[in-house]
Amino acid sequence: MNPHKYSDVITSTVEQLSEYESFKTLCHQHHDGEPMPSEKVLHEIIELCRSLIFPGYFGHSTINRRTISYYVGVGTERLFELLTEQILAGLCFACDRKKYTSLENMRESANEKSAEFIKSLPELRRLLATDVIAAYNGDPAAESYGEVIFCYPAIRAISNYRIAHCLIQLGVPLIPRMISEMAHSETGIDIHPAATIGEYFTIDHGTGVVIGATAIIGNNVKIYQGVTLGAKSFPLDENGNPIKGIPRHPIIGNNVIIYSNASILGRITIGEGATIGGNIWVTENVEPGARILQQKAEK
Repeated sequence: MNPHKYSDVITSTVEQLSEYESFKTLCHQHHDGEPMPSEKVLHEIIELCRSLIFPGYFGHSTINRRTISYYVGVGTERLFELLTEQILAGLCFACDRKKYTSLENMRESANEKSAEFIKSLPELRRLLATDVIAAYNGDPAAESYGEVIFCYPAIRAISNYRIAHCLIQLGVPLIPRMISEMAHSETGIDIHPAATIGEYFTIDHGTGVVIGATAIIGNNVKIYQGVTLGAKSFPLDENGNPIKGIPRHPIIGNNVIIYSNASILGRITIGEGATIGGNIWVTENVEPGARILQQKAEK
């Protein structure tokens, strides 16, 4: 092989790829000394969180009442260390250079946010325990809580969501989205970390579920595979740009069931105790207790 035969092609391609106009919206310009978000580290963070929330199911399988304090202590310290660095990476990544103060100030902010997250772990465990109970009670095939924790993709997706939601509430940029997209890749369930979801939430089967950023879901809600809690077309500003940051996803009341492949779109309210049948579009408010089903085709 003659390495010089294609040198002109290589040189020309390098020049094109190095042109600022071609990469200005696609290139992150790294600053020395600042950490970068790492999906590999975030996977370890999620595993650590799962081991602390569900001891014995994830992490050390030999954990018991005599050894739990030791393992929880080691895991929590490791989590604090890794999470602080990833929060710092998110802060650096999203930093407005015009308002930049110093790396030391951002590191202190990362430490504070990481400590607040650690403080939230008991509440995260309590919430996820309600989700496990809801999944077990809602599925006749489930034989134990342990089976639900080990096997159900919904618990993996919801645990990632609750971890990411806590971080987004603490003002952590980017990292919550990476965590939710990790669950999306793992389970096929796409829950935006900014969505608000109450207790005893369960997703049966789960593949293809989409829950948008401004969705609000009450307590004791059950949804099936393929359900979309989405938005209708974006409104545009006077310059033709999409208006972001406005409530655009549904509000789901307590004790609602939504069956497979239903699409609920826009800022509408599904009233408490309503049932939404499968394979239908819902774009208007639904009264409490109502049953919305497909209309039978006329013969």
